[in-house]
Amino acid sequence: MKESIWGYWIIVLGISVISIMTVLQNYTTTGEQDYVLIKNVMEASMSESVDYGFYRDTGQLKMNAEKFKENFIRRFAQNVNITKTYDIKFYDVYELPPAASVEILTKTNKTSWGTNAGAAEEADVPTRLTGILYTDTNFDPTSYGTVGTYE
Repeated sequence: MKESIWGYWIIVLGISVISIMTVLQNYTTTGEQDYVLIKNVMEASMSESVDYGFYRDTGQLKMNAEKFKENFIRRFAQNVNITKTYDIKFYDVYELPPAASVEILTKTNKTSWGTNAGAAEEADVPTRLTGILYTDTNFDPTSYGTVGTYE
């Protein structure tokens, strides 16, 4: 009988810890998670927004700024936490050379914990990132030999 009561309390403790962790996750955010997300989304959006017709004609990379913003917002919205509020600001989106600066303000849920026990507090976590898309313009594919030959 004693062993079954200990098992019951261990199960209750486990469920309590998981519940507390889930609640606290809704009220916290980390800059590292936001940074990695923005970095990956920016890289994919810039690569997807390249104007390949211009690249074929001139050999220079050019990015469509409106397509970049559209791709960035779409990709970011697919990967964020639905319980938080995000404010996206685009700064200096250049088409030639392709470069962009993005700032994301992540707002946590309002809490009434801490010293101000009646007033709800909200934290804003800013994350700013600047990305430049570049390529090696001196690349000569003929200098590396024929593909598929082995010696």
